Amino acid sequence: MRFIRQCLVLVSFSVIIAGCTPPQTQSTDNANNVNYGPRTFQEDTPQFTAVVVAYEPELNGILETLEKHDQADIDKDLKFKGITYRLGQFRGEPILVFATGMSIANAAMSMQMAFDYFPIKQVVYMGIAGAVNPKWQPGDVIVPARWYYHDESVYSNPHPENPQEFVIPEYYQRFLNEQPQRKANDPNLPNYKPFGLIHPDEVVVIKDGMDKPEDKAYFSASPRLLTAAENAINKLPTQKILDKREAVLSVGGNGVTGSVFLDNREYRQWVRDVFDAEVTEMESASVAQVSYINNVDWVVIRAISDLAGGQEGVNVEHIYDEEVSRIGAKVLFATLEEIIPEK
Repeated sequence: MRFIRQCLVLVSFSVIIAGCTPPQTQSTDNANNVNYGPRTFQEDTPQFTAVVVAYEPELNGILETLEKHDQADIDKDLKFKGITYRLGQFRGEPILVFATGMSIANAAMSMQMAFDYFPIKQVVYMGIAGAVNPKWQPGDVIVPARWYYHDESVYSNPHPENPQEFVIPEYYQRFLNEQPQRKANDPNLPNYKPFGLIHPDEVVVIKDGMDKPEDKAYFSASPRLLTAAENAINKLPTQKILDKREAVLSVGGNGVTGSVFLDNREYRQWVRDVFDAEVTEMESASVAQVSYINNVDWVVIRAISDLAGGQEGVNVEHIYDEEVSRIGAKVLFATLEEIIPEK
């Protein structure tokens, strides 16, 4: 009897766990396996617009704006594995608000959790970034069309007979040999060249519909959401930075992401040369990759806090954090108003 009672408890516990299995669309490989993997949502389940930032100072500005907005509210907080997901409404449509945490690994983890736990139809990500192109100044806002990893790379030894050259793996040499033809077919590919021992490479991805992993140089934001951001910017009044300079708001170009706080002017110039980058930060390409794998539309809005490594002495990006986040939030909410029409 004790054995039977223990079995019943285990069965009951298993049913509870299965009933709480988190969301998003199942992989076709596991579509018939109901015991494992993310839950499949019904077609009539309301889908969220995810409003996402990297860290708390950016999140506070979003929450304050939502609190003041007469057509928005947050009505529920849910915490999974330390991440707080806030559920609410914007113009009568469901929104999901959360901070990914800083850097690539945190952004990838919390974004995939969101896709597994909630039915999400689109992602609007906002945060601060360092300028790579020196024409941008603190308070300017850029909505890049493409995002690259700048530190997906090969670190190699110097050549024993010529210290100015490096010994690179055979696979990477083949990769370099392919670039002229690839570049002819896709002008948005990077202009690959090394930075000392660092040789830039591409991330390898796989998703439903692919037979095997493929190299991917960059991820493209959803044209629909880029158009929405452009329309939003065109309608916004002039944005002043600390009541001094007018902010420049722009859509298009390239952004780069890496697991480093980029604070070196020579490396920044290399990133500009190789990736033709406008901005650099630590989350967006990761958010883009996870959204791409899940077939979810996405766009990233970045407000400039500093010129990466452009200062003399200690970096001063923290001086502008709050002010530039405010302008970034203006662009974010104007974009939301474009993609969620007033009812």
